[in-house]
Amino acid sequence: QVQLVESGGGLVQAGGSLRLSCVASGDIYSINTMGWYRQAPEKGRELVASNTGSNTDAADSVKGRFTISRDNAQNTVFLQMNSLKVEDTAVYYCHAGGVYAWHSGSVLGYGELWGQGTLVTVSS
Repeated sequence: QVQLVESGGGLVQAGGSLRLSCVASGDIYSINTMGWYRQAPEKGRELVASNTGSNTDAADSVKGRFTISRDNAQNTVFLQMNSLKVEDTAVYYCHAGGVYAWHSGSVLGYGELWGQGTLVTVSS
């Protein structure tokens, strides 16, 4: 079974740092895009940062503070979050697009996947 498993959320004071990790488990063949979204209370889900090959996209609100990186060999994406602000408090979701994995000797497309979410709470 192919799924995304996140870790690294928690409680941190404003100005602090956290590092989120997300690994795609299963017999992965390739993943096109990996990234992070977040959803704050009573708000919609928004893109934080994503990576597709050599291209990286990030929300203006996190540029200069958050860094996304990938380890393609380990099918893992990281989000290093520095200088955290109270407004960064949200559930952070890992996302993968263009996922292909081996199944019974064939490569199958799994489309896009979402992790279960990890809560990041920034206190003042």
